[in-house]
Amino acid sequence: MAREPRSGGEGENRGRGRGRDRDNNRGPQAHQDGGDELQDKLVTINRVAKVVKGGRRFSFAALVVVGDQKGRVGWGSGKAREVPEAIRKATERAKKGMIRVPMRESRTLHHDVVGEFGAGKVILRSAPAGTGIIAGGPMRAVFETLGMGDVVAKCTGSTNPHNMVKATFAALTRASSPRAVANRRGKKVADLLGPRKDGAVETVEVTNV
Repeated sequence: MAREPRSGGEGENRGRGRGRDRDNNRGPQAHQDGGDELQDKLVTINRVAKVVKGGRRFSFAALVVVGDQKGRVGWGSGKAREVPEAIRKATERAKKGMIRVPMRESRTLHHDVVGEFGAGKVILRSAPAGTGIIAGGPMRAVFETLGMGDVVAKCTGSTNPHNMVKATFAALTRASSPRAVANRRGKKVADLLGPRKDGAVETVEVTNV
């Protein structure tokens, strides 16, 4: 009696050749984390193969950024046999490593900053209101989930998405606010900024310190 063919390999064959672009257009997803609504974005997904005795085993590696659009952001990577599971792992890791970034007027950086990771190097510059987000794809995902509305970013090193995201986070961790600098130096914020041309002392919003 003839035996029916087994269908155990259909999952791998179905995903073969489509892993990189299948979820690149995946829209932002909202999550609840301790009362804060988190938004995650898929930066990139890559299909990888492991050569074993019986052939090749395919899996997917995902890079995800997560933020509350109020000054907190994180990144994570995950690897699994299926795309949804890889994204879930990356999202969970991103939530565990979130950082808080000080922003001026809740829209841009207080000062220009440079970040490096491996061969990746990025330059982040503060921008006036109405500039928008001028940055490449991986960096744009970080700023959108962070909630930063005006920033100019330039990548001068490796364009690998992982290096770009990690270099961007290295730069954001170096960003500081006038209040943090004043506390570190034992001074007042007005002593650092100095009087303005009209004689009034410039006030700075430091809600996101």
